[in-house]
Amino acid sequence: MRHAAVSIASNIAEGKGRKSRKEFQQFLFHARGSLLELQTQTMIASRWNYISEERAKLLLDQAARIGRSLTGLINSLSQTIA
Repeated sequence: MRHAAVSIASNIAEGKGRKSRKEFQQFLFHARGSLLELQTQTMIASRWNYISEERAKLLLDQAARIGRSLTGLINSLSQTIA
């Protein structure tokens, strides 16, 4: 879970350092993939009682907010690329 969480921020940072918006957008897609991986791992951890349902809900709510931000950024880059 930590690896997936770090991967989200790392992909955003790496993409920002690229030369084109299209490359940045591709790294944002990777970040979104890592976010989905983290959400899946959170659900599994809750189901297997590694974390409480309350903690899982909090984490999933935070992940959803981050996901909306990533989607908005991806969409804004799509409009400037097209």
